[in-house]
Amino acid sequence: MFIGPIFTRELVTAPRRWQHFVYRTLYGALLWVLIYTAWLVLAGTQIIRTVQDMAHFGSTLFLVLAPLQLALMTFLAATRSASAVAQEKDKKTMLLLLMTRLSNHELVLGKLLASLLDVLVMLASAVPIFMLLTLFGGVSPAQVGRVFLVTMATVLAAGSLGSTVALAREKTFQSLSMTALILVLWIGLWTAAGAFAGNRAIGGIPLAKVATAANPFLAVWTAAHPFRDATTAWLAGDTLFVIAALIAAGLLNGLAIWRLRVWNPGRETFQLAPTAEGGSIFGAPDEQQPTDLSPAEAARAGHVDARVRTIDQKSREVWDNPVLWRETCTWAYGRKVIIIRLAYLLLLILAAAGIYFTIQSGAAFARANEALIPLTVWPVGLLALVSLIIVNALAVTSITNERDGGSLDLLLVTDLSPKEFIFGKMLGVAWVTKEMLIAPLILCVVLWGAGALSLENLLYLLIGLAVMDLFVIMLGIHCGLNYASSKTAVGVSLGSVFFLFLGVVTLILFMISFSGSFQTQLAPFLAFIVGGSVGLFVTLGSRNPSTAIGLASLLLPFATLYAVTCFLVDKPFQVFFAVSFAYGFTTAALLVPAVYEFDVAMGRAKLAGEE
Repeated sequence: MFIGPIFTRELVTAPRRWQHFVYRTLYGALLWVLIYTAWLVLAGTQIIRTVQDMAHFGSTLFLVLAPLQLALMTFLAATRSASAVAQEKDKKTMLLLLMTRLSNHELVLGKLLASLLDVLVMLASAVPIFMLLTLFGGVSPAQVGRVFLVTMATVLAAGSLGSTVALAREKTFQSLSMTALILVLWIGLWTAAGAFAGNRAIGGIPLAKVATAANPFLAVWTAAHPFRDATTAWLAGDTLFVIAALIAAGLLNGLAIWRLRVWNPGRETFQLAPTAEGGSIFGAPDEQQPTDLSPAEAARAGHVDARVRTIDQKSREVWDNPVLWRETCTWAYGRKVIIIRLAYLLLLILAAAGIYFTIQSGAAFARANEALIPLTVWPVGLLALVSLIIVNALAVTSITNERDGGSLDLLLVTDLSPKEFIFGKMLGVAWVTKEMLIAPLILCVVLWGAGALSLENLLYLLIGLAVMDLFVIMLGIHCGLNYASSKTAVGVSLGSVFFLFLGVVTLILFMISFSGSFQTQLAPFLAFIVGGSVGLFVTLGSRNPSTAIGLASLLLPFATLYAVTCFLVDKPFQVFFAVSFAYGFTTAALLVPAVYEFDVAMGRAKLAGEE
């Protein structure tokens, strides 16, 4: 088989795992809940008299669900493929795979398709549900087919990107962060190009069509459009995007296959620490190493018993909290963090340009009751989302890397206190990602300086963003401590952040698309809210249950619904209070058990009465 035994094994063993069935069942149930909620909202706020009303409902719901599914599948494909490869590197099993008879293409394509198997199954389970939307009218089977082609091509391209980046990088944090930044930068650039396209052309080709062919969200919107000239179907933007995405996936996988054994094993595997004289810790300095040694003598000279190390300078002084010292004073997450910071700087420049445009055009001064979603929300909101994802990725990998590398067991037998470990990790993550934490705050201050924000709203934003930063840091550490598998920990942590954001977007879209009074919308949304609460409790509290985590899981979805409603009716204080209280309480609910039950959870101590 061309793909190789890695994918074959995953194909055979995946149906034996209960998670394989849970993923597609939950995704199908989520789609049903969304459809049912939209129908109840429509039936409770409007009178359905004609077939046209039904068709309008079907087309509107289709235009809401299609981009939401695309965003979800793109996120899952990118993170799962990147974390699958990164886990092999963290556990040093990538070296074992390279020593087998597997060819490069079998290893690269096998790992890619194995990591995307659950995503593809979820996508396949959604096809009949989307086809049922055609029964309402307003949606044709051809539209559904085009949307799923765009989504499938995006999944392959995003998965190939995550796999290739992870193969080229040594650290899990680097892989996840660079994948997220590349995706956001790519989509952001082409979204801006599409917004400013007008009648401009590149080489005779309209810039708007080029932007559609490069942007998955513009492509899925075009694919969902009901009008299509059959004679120019192959020149449509969504068709061009499918072709471009497949070519990009092929090029990324080709690069990974070509460079696989150059990138892996990385230089860190064989890196030798330099001595004061400039040589290696194995043997004498470089200028003193004999050049005529036999292979056996050279091997003996490199043995641990033959080490010669000369120290003529004072060693660095370690702080009272060695965990915090390591996080802030060493390259604990690799030197490639600089590249991540540069990529984030480019994203910040794009967001600043968007803010400048909104200020110059006057759109920044529109209130929530004048524009349902002001234009300033998009650059600031997307930059803040990327910041939260990067910070959360570093927080969870700061724990999983310790466990996979075996150093967590060594830390547990030292005299480190739980407070030193937890707060050292939290402060270390904040220090490494300080640029990501400060940048959204700077944009808010710029908006205030331009007069687009009042001082009161500025304070709400600054405090609210600080609360969210603390939440994602603590969430990452909580997941890293409670899940033994690094792949599961990364998926749960990043998935929780992404699903909370996606839940907010979904609520806003539903309230805008199916407008009505809050009283009639509350009852249909209860199913969505209760489902979110159960999901949060399962992911956050199932392994370390507590009353506080249960209350936080119940509180967050309700607080989110309340905050979205207050935002749409222009009540900033209520939004600030709901978000700050809910996420602040959840942070405390995760922090207290992590500190005071750390020894029991990690096996350093036993509960009273246990032998």
